[in-house]
Amino acid sequence: MSSKKFGVALIGSGIFVREEHLPAVQASDDLELKAIYSRSLKSAKGVAEGLSNVDLYSEDSEKGYKDVLSRDDVEAVIIALPIMVQPDFIKQALSAGKHVFAEKPLAKDVATGKELVEWYHANIDTKKVTFGIAEQFRYLNAFIYGAEQARGYGKVVGFRHKLSGNVQPGMKYLETEWRKKPEYQGGFLLDGGVHFVAGMRLLLGSEAKVAKASAFTTLLQPHLPPVDTVDATFQLANGRTGQFSASFGTTFKGSEWSIACEKGSITIDGKKVILRPLDGEEKVEEKPDDLGGVKQEVFAWAKSLVNGKPESLQSPEEALADLEVLEAMLKSGESGGQPVELKYQI
Repeated sequence: MSSKKFGVALIGSGIFVREEHLPAVQASDDLELKAIYSRSLKSAKGVAEGLSNVDLYSEDSEKGYKDVLSRDDVEAVIIALPIMVQPDFIKQALSAGKHVFAEKPLAKDVATGKELVEWYHANIDTKKVTFGIAEQFRYLNAFIYGAEQARGYGKVVGFRHKLSGNVQPGMKYLETEWRKKPEYQGGFLLDGGVHFVAGMRLLLGSEAKVAKASAFTTLLQPHLPPVDTVDATFQLANGRTGQFSASFGTTFKGSEWSIACEKGSITIDGKKVILRPLDGEEKVEEKPDDLGGVKQEVFAWAKSLVNGKPESLQSPEEALADLEVLEAMLKSGESGGQPVELKYQI
């Protein structure tokens, strides 16, 4: 157990804060919850139910967000707010000298995300005040192990990623008002799809960057505007190609994450990693997540605060690269499949 605990405030009171962030903070040896902020005091009280020694802040009470940021004992914040408003809250917290861990996606589009990252490096002492973006897929054991094994199989020669689901009216995340009427590109494809892009990029590795995307998009379910389905072909920087398909409105079910390399292929199926070396027998490895991806990422972020060294998997540049791939698919879809070149892959 570390000798110092970092005082943290939860900014937001949505489902993910209640079900994921709060339990993760409570389970961390390195964090101590000091405050909860929400737009309404009622929502903040909903998150704080059963908690003691936690102060509540809201826009409809005497003390709001700026009062949270003025507290010396709040050294860091976890921000989980609607996509459109989050960048402003991030800037305010960083400007107040607070470490920030914010939910994905980085922003509503690449232009906004790029401006935020550049603002951070131009205006904040990044050695003293850190900025991370949450992405639990980078902490799932099957993806971590699959990526490690793939690096030993040589260069990537192809890949395919498919995610199929059917988000029904009444699903808890969809019932959030800002998701039902999205003011940002892609709707669920942006908000949820960025996870799958992150998983894909982790498996591909830094030597197999996405260089170009060509895609078709469509809306299958009217309650999931503006589009809920994308089918794309990517060209990598090494000239190889692969496919990415994601739909939140189909009657197909399941997912597949496969990487073909010079010496074999690797497939992730839930918690299973299927290894198919060219010169050996197929092997299946089980890689469960005892803590779950969110606890893993919050713990890693907390350790980075204690160690004074930012967690590279949570860098805003990684989040910008995820966002760029997603936006490239959406932009290509809007133009009838015209290829879109990518600039910010790392």
